[in-house]
Amino acid sequence: MAAILIKRIYLLAERSDGVRILVDRLWPRGVSKAAAKLDLWLKEIAPSTGLRRWFHNTDDTDRWEQFKAKYLLELTQNPSVAELKDIIGHNDTVTLLYAVNDEHHNHALILKEFIAG
Repeated sequence: MAAILIKRIYLLAERSDGVRILVDRLWPRGVSKAAAKLDLWLKEIAPSTGLRRWFHNTDDTDRWEQFKAKYLLELTQNPSVAELKDIIGHNDTVTLLYAVNDEHHNHALILKEFIAG
């Protein structure tokens, strides 16, 4: 299996990123498509709009465990997971890119854990 990395899209692209996949439903503010240096924008794998709004509607990280459980459930029913697994299976390194500021509470962490597990 490929190495799966996660990284904020606002950080510079590096050769070591391998295949760069944006996993956010919305395009990140202030990032041009040229600067993003994406190989793929897989927005369908992001949390649903309702779930994203529910989680980001508060600064309360107490919702993290609930958000994680709900997003994992969404992933079990998401056909985009197969596409991502296929990409990972055909590459040495894949970097999942996200935009939120919180490096410890974001959906890319959950997605990586789901795919790797």
